[in-house]
Amino acid sequence: MAHRSRLAGFIIDCNSDDHAAAADFWSQALGFEKEQHYVEEGAEYTNLTGTPSDLQVEVQQVSHESRVHLDIETDDQDAEVARLEALGAKRIAWVKRWWVMEAPTGQRFCVVKMRHPEKGAKPNDW
Repeated sequence: MAHRSRLAGFIIDCNSDDHAAAADFWSQALGFEKEQHYVEEGAEYTNLTGTPSDLQVEVQQVSHESRVHLDIETDDQDAEVARLEALGAKRIAWVKRWWVMEAPTGQRFCVVKMRHPEKGAKPNDW
């Protein structure tokens, strides 16, 4: 099945009891404005704006170790996951509304639903 995907952005996973301080640090460190703070299913998130090519950069409260991961967005999550599995990635878990995947080299990343196909870089056609 034909589908489209592209790099959505980078998620800064912070294992911290002070989400506001973490969001302030990353906003100032990267020179991006804090746009939207929200809580979903017990976790806090802050979107940062002013990013190159409209990439999503988000500070996320997590319970695992702090790290940075990337998101790949797609208009067909099942097809994109299958494509990535054919390249050697493996599924780790379905979380809320996205797949956590692991590259053959061990890095974790997420496959998320494309939010704004009309914005940002042109998606790849597969």
